[in-house]
Amino acid sequence: MNESTTKTALVFGASGLIGKFLSEQLISDPRYSKVVIFVREKLHVASPSIEQIIFNPEKFDEIENLFNRSHVFCCIGSTRKKAGSNEKFFKIDHDLVERIAQNAARNKAEAFVVVSSVGASADSGNFYLRTKGLMELSIKTFQFSNISIMRPSILLGMRSESRFLENIGKQIAVLTSPLMVGKFRKYKPIHAADVAKAMIIAAFKGKGIFVYESDEIDQLAKNTI
Repeated sequence: MNESTTKTALVFGASGLIGKFLSEQLISDPRYSKVVIFVREKLHVASPSIEQIIFNPEKFDEIENLFNRSHVFCCIGSTRKKAGSNEKFFKIDHDLVERIAQNAARNKAEAFVVVSSVGASADSGNFYLRTKGLMELSIKTFQFSNISIMRPSILLGMRSESRFLENIGKQIAVLTSPLMVGKFRKYKPIHAADVAKAMIIAAFKGKGIFVYESDEIDQLAKNTI
């Protein structure tokens, strides 16, 4: 494939569960000539094909020129406990994601694919889900040829850090998964590797704003939609 027809993939949140799988899959995809991950601290990655850029979220002007002809993948996600407070959580999962999208749009990035959450809604009484919903509304205001919002349910896969309640939730979700049919299908657990695969497929789906519920992410990863 001619390099002039390939894309540059930019990944934010590469140290997370989905981000790690995504980075691995991108470097083996011939449609991308370059994979750049933006991290606060350098990661130990196995592939020399990945370019790492240490960035300060407050200094986006230092990375603005890297967004042209690119697909931007945003896997940034925290928890209130990890962030330390609702305010700090909002700054990460809403404000930071919004700023990345704003800069990507300003610099003519072609696609913006972002990880949200099942149940995300700006009207939710749950602070986590409301934050994700408000983030989605903000992202939809920016000009991209392709905006793809992924709403995965409980993620399967091994995290670098332990999340006790999440692990309990995974066990329960796996056991009850066969019962999740009809409108409850979107609550079935999904492997992070499948979310990553679906994100790449979504970036090439064409023009428009697309929102994928968890069961649709699974179907997309299996190329059935």
